[in-house]
Amino acid sequence: MSDKNVVMITGAAGWLGGLLPKALVNDSKTPNVHLILADVVEPKAPEGVKSVIFKADLTDPAEIDKLFNTELGTPDTIYCLHGIMSRGSEDNFDLGLKVNIDSIREMLQAARKYGSKVSTPIKFIFTSSLAVYGGPLPQVVKPDTIATPEGAYGMGKLSSELLVNEFSRRGFVDGRIVRLPTIVVRPGFPSAATSAFLSGIIREPLKGVEAICPVGDSLDSPKLNLAAWVASPEVTIKNLVVAKHIPADKFLKHTRVVCLPGFTTTVREELEALEKVAGKDALNLVKFKDDPTNRRIVSSWPARFDNSYPLSLGFVVDGGGMVPIVEQVKKDIEAGIA
Repeated sequence: MSDKNVVMITGAAGWLGGLLPKALVNDSKTPNVHLILADVVEPKAPEGVKSVIFKADLTDPAEIDKLFNTELGTPDTIYCLHGIMSRGSEDNFDLGLKVNIDSIREMLQAARKYGSKVSTPIKFIFTSSLAVYGGPLPQVVKPDTIATPEGAYGMGKLSSELLVNEFSRRGFVDGRIVRLPTIVVRPGFPSAATSAFLSGIIREPLKGVEAICPVGDSLDSPKLNLAAWVASPEVTIKNLVVAKHIPADKFLKHTRVVCLPGFTTTVREELEALEKVAGKDALNLVKFKDDPTNRRIVSSWPARFDNSYPLSLGFVVDGGGMVPIVEQVKKDIEAGIA
């Protein structure tokens, strides 16, 4: 048995991919972790950890192959986090297909190839999205709710989910598919995700900067009652680590999909939390510019889920709604880490 845990992370230069290595280093169940980090721009490795860094085109099978032929050997676990975000996929359909489907299939084929040479299949943790849902939905989404995406991003994610499930059914990989809630509040700069404004309307005003809200035309607009299923960054990272440790036989027999726990909030509740934590001046920095395309996509996503299945697997959920999340972001900004 190897005395090290080798973990590969694609999309490692992204926000989640950048936070995950430190969480794994601090995870008592992943001792002596070694990292293979890859992205289209060079990722950064945590200090004091044996790491191999790649600036790689993950749509190129030859580039993917290199990830499995490092001095660290075959990874025990792969976190497949890379992708083109929701609005980016909608605006550049062909690129979305190439990155969100084709490159995932190539990653799975490589994991199958190299995993067949070791004693157990590679754990393949794939981050999916609520964007796989669309159309008429029940009041509360459950594990048996059918996914019918209404956008290119959700279609790509669902297609790759099916691939991960099939590769798992055949024993090629040990797949774990986690559908992430919308994560609020993301640090840094606005992304090409359709849901990015849900972070922006909190983050930017807390920095003293104006933010555009693409839902509604004023604080009085009924469109601000648009609901979303969300989770904090801290809980999301914890759950990505938890996903690594769940025994394969604990998942439903017919699918490796798990909708990670979250809670329901609305655009209005976010703005109310902003005002409560930072005052009226911060709230006044939110400007309204209604975007029907953005609003249509976000409103097609479900906003209420049954958390019982993921909680039974050991995943965790936020408590306290939006106010503690906004308070934490304010502290992080004041400390210069957000």
